[in-house]
Amino acid sequence: MRRLVVTQNITVDGVIEATDDWFARAGHDPDMDRALAAQRDASDGFLVGRRTFEGMRDFWAPRTDDTTGVTEHLNRVAKYVVSSTRQDPGWANTTVLSGPLVEEIGRITALDGSDIVCTGSIDLCHALIGADLVDEYRLFVHPFARGHGRRMFDGTPPRHLVLREFRAFPSGAALVRYDTQRTS
Repeated sequence: MRRLVVTQNITVDGVIEATDDWFARAGHDPDMDRALAAQRDASDGFLVGRRTFEGMRDFWAPRTDDTTGVTEHLNRVAKYVVSSTRQDPGWANTTVLSGPLVEEIGRITALDGSDIVCTGSIDLCHALIGADLVDEYRLFVHPFARGHGRRMFDGTPPRHLVLREFRAFPSGAALVRYDTQRTS
């Protein structure tokens, strides 16, 4: 069974909304870039909401000059877009999930393969957390406190998480990985 992993860039005060250019100010960190690439390469599924999907598709799909490996990865993996309005995704290897979220996620996690990663897509992340569908959180915590903005766990039920990994990077950012602890 595949695991559903939420991967987010996040401020120390929990903001994942990438407005006010806080994410761009994070700077370049080759060690963190390698960690991001390793996390990306360990997955074979990519899950997003419609708005994030359209932005990613329009930016990454046509790129021919990408040396980061992101374009190659996204063009290769199974992409799942949660949408009640989109029918033709316009990007190879994409499946539109338009049914009940719990059923759709259950169906794709039951398929053979490795991790399915959800990134961005704040509303979708909140829905996944609320339905207890997330198996792991991979948080790239940036040394910046924004003070306002949409947060990772806004409006979601309490969760007990188990620390799986903590790794600091030279930039002051850190990767913090948690598994969801389920009682049943």
